[in-house]
Amino acid sequence: MKKETEVSAVSSSSTQVGIVGGGPAGLMLSHLLDRAGIDNIVIDNRTRGEIESTVRAGILEVDSVNLLVDTGVSDRVFRDGHAHEGIELRFGGENHRIDFKSLVGESAWLYPQTDVFIDLADSRERDGADVRFGIGGVRVSDATADRPSITYSDDQGEHEIHCDYLVGADGSRSICRHEMPESQRRHFFKEYPFAWFGFLVEAPPSAPELVYVHSDRGFALISQRTDSLQRMYFQCDPDEDVAKWSDDRIWEEMQARVAGADGFSLKEGPISDQAVLRFRSFVCEPMRYGSMVLAGDAAHTVPPTGAKGLNLALADVKILAEVLERSVAADDKTILDDYGPRALDRVWRAQQFSYWMTTMLHTLPEADDYDNARQVAELASVVSSVPGSTYLAEAYTGWPGRD
Repeated sequence: MKKETEVSAVSSSSTQVGIVGGGPAGLMLSHLLDRAGIDNIVIDNRTRGEIESTVRAGILEVDSVNLLVDTGVSDRVFRDGHAHEGIELRFGGENHRIDFKSLVGESAWLYPQTDVFIDLADSRERDGADVRFGIGGVRVSDATADRPSITYSDDQGEHEIHCDYLVGADGSRSICRHEMPESQRRHFFKEYPFAWFGFLVEAPPSAPELVYVHSDRGFALISQRTDSLQRMYFQCDPDEDVAKWSDDRIWEEMQARVAGADGFSLKEGPISDQAVLRFRSFVCEPMRYGSMVLAGDAAHTVPPTGAKGLNLALADVKILAEVLERSVAADDKTILDDYGPRALDRVWRAQQFSYWMTTMLHTLPEADDYDNARQVAELASVVSSVPGSTYLAEAYTGWPGRD
């Protein structure tokens, strides 16, 4: 159980699992550990409001939906989310549908990450969890010791948390990851020579499902948020200045990228929330260092083309919760060694799928006519082949039935 003491104006807490990072990964892990009777504390330097206001991707794999619903977080995804039974690959000015339901028997769900976070935060509050948002000066130490520690400050002063296990779920700029000496970790990293210009549109949906567009002018993605608010993206230079893009210029470019003989066009409306999203792929191995483990973006990131980031984070903590439960029950931290290899199996499959989707759909800076024609041939091979379409459907929906 948690114990609170105060010595020299520094409050001290004790718990079994200290979790750095109160995003979806950290909160879901906290929820799963509570269900297993394992005490935990979650901290995050962001306020709850700051996390809720961050716009993120909104595609959930079937296993992510089941994790939210079956563990009692919330079933709101079934009320406010939208099941998508496929996607459109648009190239050569025509749409080609990948029918997930007929190919693999599953759907993907359109449900914003903000709503996933709200569901988890509400659930943690409902269950009386110890989640501390809006703190500062976070430091972690003694990761290889039996009792690592987390220190931070807030308006009440300095605080220290002693824990048996330390979990770094603190995002791509993880302070926990840097506790692992460089000599004992290996980084796999790729930066792509393009980015996404993303924006919100106040308009009805332009299509019933997501549309992934390959064009001579570059990639575009037509996504949705609600019945009246849509999210769209187009490929751009990583250093693109959003201030140079008026609404009229954005619409001219987007309409040109989706134009085709079939007459498809986008429903226009006022634009807001413009931002440039850089593309990176990253994996840190191993995912365990002493009494510390990493989860989610702290251990790996993917480009957004395959909609894998949030889903990988939730898959990580599902495995981690089970491994921690066994480790606590046996009082044996060597069991933590099971976590990384199991999680990384899915991580690398997702890396490959995200890289494939990205390189198949985007125009490389030095691409010539041959490169563009080869991409079209690859897309045509995928949509005209049942095995090719099935691979895409299986990977996009999250390899249903496979741990």
